[in-house]
Amino acid sequence: MTELAREYGEGLYALCAEENLTADMLSELQALKRLFREQPDFIRLLSNMSLSKQERVDILDRALRGQVHPYLLNFLKILCERNALYEFEGCEGAFRESFNRDHAVVEAAVTTPEKLSEQQREKLLQKLREMTGKTVHLSEKTDPAVIGGVLLEMNGQRYDNTVRHRLEEIHRAMAGEP
Repeated sequence: MTELAREYGEGLYALCAEENLTADMLSELQALKRLFREQPDFIRLLSNMSLSKQERVDILDRALRGQVHPYLLNFLKILCERNALYEFEGCEGAFRESFNRDHAVVEAAVTTPEKLSEQQREKLLQKLREMTGKTVHLSEKTDPAVIGGVLLEMNGQRYDNTVRHRLEEIHRAMAGEP
């Protein structure tokens, strides 16, 4: 994440915190992030330098007015005017980090060879809540290459309890590698 994205995302967060809008704004930011990923041509249009800044801002205004909170629309217009829409995902990330910090939320990503059952998911969430003392937002991925076990990423740490990892550790131990 760039310094610009961090500064803008945290600035938007501070504004929304004053108005008690952080949860709603986070939801809208995440929805827009998904939309922009699904419609990359829209961002390309808004970044097209053959259009004037005013034309690009007008397109943005017509597309999103009434669809998103006015603070978010104005925020996007500022990014557009400064030719910095490419920083949007970083801004969303900085906003989300601030939200998570202030609301005792931790994000975790789990990768398993097949989809977790609801019971497995709940058991994992409970264990993570006990470990962290925080609310856990869990994203799940499946990857058959994991073979067995669980690969968990949380708080910048990687917890690898997969069969592949355990076999690699045995191999290293047998080879005398650290």
